Amino acid sequence: IVESVGEGVTELVPGDHVLPVFTGECKDCAHCKSEESNLCDLLRINVDRGVMIGDGQSRFTISGKPIFHFVGTSTFSEYTVIHVGCLAKINPSAPLDKVCVLSCGISTGLGATLNVAKPKKGSTVAIFGLGAVGLAAMEGAKMAGASRIIGVDLNPAKYEQAKKFGCTDFVNPMDHTKPVQEVLVEMTNGGVDRAVECTGHVDAMISAFECVHDVCSRHK
Repeated sequence: IVESVGEGVTELVPGDHVLPVFTGECKDCAHCKSEESNLCDLLRINVDRGVMIGDGQSRFTISGKPIFHFVGTSTFSEYTVIHVGCLAKINPSAPLDKVCVLSCGISTGLGATLNVAKPKKGSTVAIFGLGAVGLAAMEGAKMAGASRIIGVDLNPAKYEQAKKFGCTDFVNPMDHTKPVQEVLVEMTNGGVDRAVECTGHVDAMISAFECVHDVCSRHK
């Protein structure tokens, strides 16, 4: 909740409900004005900056000593100071303890499926990694109308939760002696239509790439 605003800020007022985002938008640079990018020239993610852009100074201190900001949001503190371009105003009736996850994990997974993978209705989709991002990606596949959604994870306990998000099949790579991409190709008679990788692990990325039918057919 916005407690106060700085000089020149007109987009927000005290009392507004907001979500912090570490990939902000200045709304003036070429990237912000493009429909194809959100990599703002001014407010793109920067883990090294640690200070406010306007004056290069920190707004935080502890025992009288300055401490640095973190990726433009510093959300581990009860109060924080954020560039207005790194805040998204939301409906005040939305429960903050629920919508807080929308800042990163949910939009990442859902957007990866709906905006990038774009599975067609009736298609088969494999989701690698069933954490928050993976479950959001799975929900995206469900929303798109995928008829078969295969969850891939090393933790079998995640299957029950994944079913709530549309998971129809579950594969634990540890249960098989062959590479998981080969297992998926056999399960789907030639490969899945789309694969979304949500772990960040290089081996999982390779498996996700090679289980898609247009790719695996070239390796035969």
